[in-house]
Amino acid sequence: MEPQDNPERAESFLKASAEYDASKIQKLEGLEGVRKRPDMYIGDTNERGLHHCVFEVVDNSIDEALAGYCNHITVSVHLDGSCSIEDNGRGIPVDMHPEHKMPALELVLTNLHAGGKFGKGAYQVSGGLHGVGAKCVNAVSEWFEAEVRREGRIHQMRFSRGKTISPLAIVGETRKTGTKISFKPDPEIFTTTTMFQYDLLAKRLRELAFLNPGVRIELVDDRVQKSEQFKFDDGIAEFVRYLNRSKAILHEKVVVISDSIPNEINPGGAPTVIDVAFQYNDSYNEQIYAYANSINNIEGGTHLSGFRTALTRVVNNFAKANNLIKDKDPSITGDDTREGLVAVVSVKVPEPRFEGQTKTKLSNGEVDGMVQKVVGEKLKFFLETNSSLGKRIVDKCLNSARAREAARKARDTVRKGALSGGGLPGKLADCSERDPALTELYIVEGDSAGGSAKQGRDRRFQAILPLRGKLINSEKARIDKVLANEEIRTMITAIGTGIGDHEGDGAFDAAKARYHKIIIMTDADVDGSHIRTLLLTFLYRQMHGLIERGYVYIAQPPLYRIKRKKREQYIDNDEELNRILLELGSEDVTITRLRDGNVFDPQQVDKIVETLAQIERLGGGVTRLGVELAHYLDRHQSDLFLLPKYIARIREGNQESHEFLADDTARSAFHQRENLEVEPGENGEPAAPVRSNRRITIHEIFEGNEISKLLQALARLGLDIKQFAATEAPRYVVTENPGQKNEARVELRSPLDIVAQIRLIGRRGLTIQRYKGLGEMNPKQLFETTMDPEKRRLLRVNIADAAKADEMFTILMGEEVAPRRQFIEDNALNVSYLDV
Repeated sequence: MEPQDNPERAESFLKASAEYDASKIQKLEGLEGVRKRPDMYIGDTNERGLHHCVFEVVDNSIDEALAGYCNHITVSVHLDGSCSIEDNGRGIPVDMHPEHKMPALELVLTNLHAGGKFGKGAYQVSGGLHGVGAKCVNAVSEWFEAEVRREGRIHQMRFSRGKTISPLAIVGETRKTGTKISFKPDPEIFTTTTMFQYDLLAKRLRELAFLNPGVRIELVDDRVQKSEQFKFDDGIAEFVRYLNRSKAILHEKVVVISDSIPNEINPGGAPTVIDVAFQYNDSYNEQIYAYANSINNIEGGTHLSGFRTALTRVVNNFAKANNLIKDKDPSITGDDTREGLVAVVSVKVPEPRFEGQTKTKLSNGEVDGMVQKVVGEKLKFFLETNSSLGKRIVDKCLNSARAREAARKARDTVRKGALSGGGLPGKLADCSERDPALTELYIVEGDSAGGSAKQGRDRRFQAILPLRGKLINSEKARIDKVLANEEIRTMITAIGTGIGDHEGDGAFDAAKARYHKIIIMTDADVDGSHIRTLLLTFLYRQMHGLIERGYVYIAQPPLYRIKRKKREQYIDNDEELNRILLELGSEDVTITRLRDGNVFDPQQVDKIVETLAQIERLGGGVTRLGVELAHYLDRHQSDLFLLPKYIARIREGNQESHEFLADDTARSAFHQRENLEVEPGENGEPAAPVRSNRRITIHEIFEGNEISKLLQALARLGLDIKQFAATEAPRYVVTENPGQKNEARVELRSPLDIVAQIRLIGRRGLTIQRYKGLGEMNPKQLFETTMDPEKRRLLRVNIADAAKADEMFTILMGEEVAPRRQFIEDNALNVSYLDV
C-alpha cells in the first residue's frame, strides 16, 4: 500500500521526509571517520586490531627497506602500554607541501589517502597502498608522537586522537636519518584490551625478517624485560628450515623457486617477483604461508591458488611419466600433494589488490597464472634432475591417498554410527537449550569429576561430556587410527562438526557446531595437563576452525583457596594473590598523616594503596636504569605534576650519575652543553662523547604520562606527595587493628613505604590451600569456582603464532624424542608448578 492510500501514514511519511533534509548529511573532517568506524580501517577494535596498528607502522618501515633505504627496525613496548617503532630509513618528508600548505609529515599523518605510494616515484613496490595506515593509528591513539631525523635535524610533532596538539618543531641535531613513531592505544576505541602481546608481535616481526633478507628487526618489551633480534640472510629458505626444525624431514635440501615476470602494463615499472620455498616432512599436516609485498595473507589468494594448482599438476605428471602410479592405486589429489608439506609463497607485486584494508587475501587475477607458470616450469625441471627425491615425494603422496581412503571409510563408520544409534553418545549429559550460540559443552576428565560437574551444572545451557582414560595422540597416528578411538568418536559425535579439511560427507563444518563454547576442564596436575594437551592436539589438527572461531576454552579452576578470619576466597595466580594481599592488608587498618593528624577513611586507604601499587609497577622502567623511583617522582612539577621525559645516564669509569631532562628542549640543551659529536643514543644506544672515558645514553621515560595522572589522583586523595624520598622525621603512621588489644603502629618516612607495609600486614594470619584435582571440590564448589558464568575464569584458546603452535605440538606430541628432551632441558628451570 502506498503512503497516499492511508492519510495517517501519508502524514507520517511527509513529516519524516521534511525532517530528513540537507542538515542531516554529515561530512566528517580529518580523521573523525576513522574514530567513528575504526573496524573498517584496522579490522576490529579487539586484540587483532590493536596489533594491526603496530604492523601498519612497521609495514611503512619495511617499505623503506624494500626501496633499499632501511636495514634496521626496532619495536619497543613500554611499561605504560605504549609502543615505539623506529627505523633508519630516509625519514618522512617534513618540508612544506606546495599545494596543501602544511608540513608533509602533518599531511600524511592527519589526512586520509595522503601518502607516497599512489604514484611510483617514491616506492616501486610497497605493502602500504591505501594511504590510511599510520594516520589510522594516529586516529585511534590516546597520544601519538612522530620524530623524524632528516637533513641533519630532529623534527617532532605530537597528536592526540588524530588532531595536532604540538606543531612541527626542530628539537635537536643529528647525523642519523629515520622515523620514530610512538603511540598509546586509546581505551575509548580499544575497549576490550590495550595490552600488546609479545608473542603476536614477535611472530609478525620474525616473518618480516625472513621475507626481507638482511634487514635486522629488534623487539624489546620493557614489561617483561625480554628482547629478541631477527635477521636472516637466506630469506624464505631459512623460514622453511625454521618451520621444519623440530620435524623429521623427507629431504635435506629446501626446494627454492625464484623468478621475476616483466611488467607488461608499465614496461619501465617494477616486475612481479615470485619466491617459493618448500620442504616435505613425515607428518600428516600441511603448513603453507602466503605473502604479498611482505603482508601475510592469512586467507591466501591468487598466489596461493597458483602454487597449489602447479604443485598438484607437476607431481601427477611426474608420477605418470615415471610410471609410479599403478592401476590399483588411488588418484593423487591436491590434498595428497600437500600432506607433510611446509611451504612459503612470497610475491612482490607493483600494483597489488587486496580484499579489505587488513589485506588478508590477494585478489590480483594475473598473479595466479604467473605463479602457475613459474612454479610449474621450475618444479618440473627440479624433479626431472632430482628423480630420487621426486619418487620419495610421490611415494608420500600415494601413502596419503591410501590413508585418505581409509579415513573416508572410518568417517563414514562414525557418521553412520551416530545416525543409527540415536544420535548423541550415552555418556553425554546434554542441555535443554538448542541455540548453539547459548550453549556450552564441558569436556571433563574422569567419571568422578564428570559426576560433580553434572550435579553442579546449570542444565539449561551447560552440557557435560566425561572422558575416561587417555586419548589417542593424534599427532603420532593417522586419522583412520585416530577415529578408531572410542573417546574421540564420542567427542566428534557430541560436537557435531565433522573433522578434517577434506571435501564431502563428514568434512569439518564449523556452522554445524552444537555448542559455541567447548570448555576443556581437567585437573591441575600432570595427568590433567596431559589429557588437556591431547584434546588440544586433536582439536588443533582436526577441528582447526573451532579454534579460529574462538569456540574452544580451557576452564581455570582455582589454584588456591585463601582464608583469613571470616574471609575465604579462591584465587588463580600470583598477580591476583598480590592484589588480594593489598586488599587484606587494608582491612582494619588506618593511615594517619602526622603533620596534621588527619586519618584517611577506609575508602581513601583502599584508593591510596591501589594507586601507589600502580606507581610501583610503572616505576620499574625507571629503577632498571639505576635510578631510585622516589628520586624520579620528586622531580615532578608541583602544579602540573609533570615528570621528566628523559633520563641521561652518565658513566665515567666506574662512576655513574643521572640527570633528569624535563622535555625535548632540555634534551637539546643537554646535547649542546655536553658537546656530543652525534645525537644522544636512544634506548640505550651510546652516543659518541668528546672524552673517551665518558659515556652518555639518553632514555625516554614513556611511563611518565601515566605516573603523572596517578600523582594527581594521590594529591586529590590528600596524600602529601611533595617528597617521596625518605625523611628523617616520620610522616605517616599505619595502625593495624585500631582500638583493639592487638593494635600495632608502624611509622613510615615515605609514601612509597605504605604499599610494602600493607602487603606485609596482608600476609599475617593467612592460610593457603592448593587445589590439584577437580574431585577435591563438591558440586556446589565446582560450579561456583569453575562453571558459574558470573564468577568463573575461562581461557580462550587462540593461535597467535600458527608456526609456533605447530612446532610446539610437533615437539611435545610428535615421534621425535630428541627435540622434546631438549625442550624439557631448556625450560626445566622456568617451571612455576611442578607436580612430583
